Amino acid sequence: MGRIEENYARWCALASADPDLQTELVSIKDDPSAVEDAFYRELAFGTGGLRGVIGAGTNRMNVYTVAKASQGLANYILKNYAPDRRSIAVSYDSRIKSDLFAKTASGVFAANGIRVHIYSCLMPTPCLSYAVRALHCAAGIMITASHNPSRYNGYKVYGDDGCQITTQAAADILKEIEALDVFEDVRRAEFDAAFADGRISWIPEQIYTDFTEEVKKQSLLGPDDEVDRNVAIVYSPLNGTGLKPVMRVLKESGYQNITVVKEQEKPDGHFPTCPYPNPEIREAMELGMRYAAERQADLLMATDPDCDRVGIAVREKDGSFRLLSGNETGILLLDYICSRRQALGKMPADPVFVKTIVTMDMAERLAAHYGVRTVNVLTGFKFIGEQIGLLEKQGKEDSYIFGFEESYGYLSGSYVRDKDAVDGVFLIAEMFSYYKTRGISLTEKLQELYDLYGYTYNTLHSFEFEGSAGFDRMQAIMKDFHGKAESGETQAFGGLKVLEIQDYSKGLNNLPKSDVLKYMLEGHSSAVVRPSGTEPKLKLYLSVTAPDREAAQAMEEKLAAELGQAFS
Repeated sequence: MGRIEENYARWCALASADPDLQTELVSIKDDPSAVEDAFYRELAFGTGGLRGVIGAGTNRMNVYTVAKASQGLANYILKNYAPDRRSIAVSYDSRIKSDLFAKTASGVFAANGIRVHIYSCLMPTPCLSYAVRALHCAAGIMITASHNPSRYNGYKVYGDDGCQITTQAAADILKEIEALDVFEDVRRAEFDAAFADGRISWIPEQIYTDFTEEVKKQSLLGPDDEVDRNVAIVYSPLNGTGLKPVMRVLKESGYQNITVVKEQEKPDGHFPTCPYPNPEIREAMELGMRYAAERQADLLMATDPDCDRVGIAVREKDGSFRLLSGNETGILLLDYICSRRQALGKMPADPVFVKTIVTMDMAERLAAHYGVRTVNVLTGFKFIGEQIGLLEKQGKEDSYIFGFEESYGYLSGSYVRDKDAVDGVFLIAEMFSYYKTRGISLTEKLQELYDLYGYTYNTLHSFEFEGSAGFDRMQAIMKDFHGKAESGETQAFGGLKVLEIQDYSKGLNNLPKSDVLKYMLEGHSSAVVRPSGTEPKLKLYLSVTAPDREAAQAMEEKLAAELGQAFS
């Protein structure tokens, strides 16, 4: 009997904590490929924590893999923090089994003598980041798979700074996890019993209130600024966590003409009207756009299940709705923040804007126009949060004015250290209202920025590689890209000359080593290739600068066709 078969038999005998696991284990008994996929590896624990398909097996999200990760994290906390610092904040979203996983993890922490602070109901990722800092916790966990399909769940880990854990911390925690037996080495306590004796407690309501107040402080309106807050807005939480905090912040700020998409209002991990609950894609926004059209609304906003990303659509003059990309919304927000800070005399002495290397380079030109310094970081908002922490250590926390990534993540303040869609929705509503009051639409403002800084077209192409064979294929493709870069074989893509290859696996610009290649192409264009850190995907980011959209799209199609062949 091989290792996979032995693991399967052991789980059949011992995995009794969740009845659904035994049902699934029995169902795959005569399906060797299903057994292999569930047990061929341990679910990867990286800098983003865990993320995977919900189900039975070592390569799945379940109460056992969650408990094992929690025991590893507990061991890390016990080794690195004094007894008075051993506490952890816990939150969860609307996904299937999120509440069960949150309680399972909390029981493990409590059994290890670590005080647990958990929200009494589901709350967004930024609320978790805020609670870690406000309660002076050693760490935090958020049970979520962000914008993935309903069959996924995940486990994000945060450090004591409220930022997702560093590469080094993730490696140290992984070492602790790998030393554990999933059935024999995990300490457990029943959630209700640990709550009754005080080892687990609810996060105070005041923490949530303080978070919403911090969001409202991000306003960039002066006392004399006229703004029509009666603009018609449609909002969708996409069956996730955003409803309560988003509606509270908007209504307390004077926005009353808000319609919530009824079918997507309540938490539901099955996401019945948008199986892929990602505001980056049109399918997730379609129902909201129908609502907006029917109600003659001016603006649609939707947040993903853990409410750290926000997507928008705006009404055009002909009545149609245009979806804005994460880059476009980010550029508009960056310009709004810079221009308003200048107008109000609130620009710090050394203003800093932070973006990821795959976020549109046009943002750097815009920032420079306002005298704002741009810091480029690796993909992942944790690296933006890390930069805020570095500024804080230098006594220059107020220098940070904005950070965004192309995948619809924004943050304008330092009160949390992860992207915050509550803040994003609030700022977008304010920006939209400010311009509309002055007779300017967001698309008109965007065109004005393109006229000033040059038209840039950015796209993302994702290539899925499921199972063990797919994992091997992903590694082979990246190895081939690195090999050609090293040999100098890569000279051009899509007819555009390669001017420079930035290999981040070598640790460029004082950034952690990461398996990312960025090709700087002639004409202010670029291509980035990297594996996803949370999903079985390879991602291709293309940025094309051209005289107009049509020319840019034609060039992008040519680039995508040539580079896409390498992923087939």
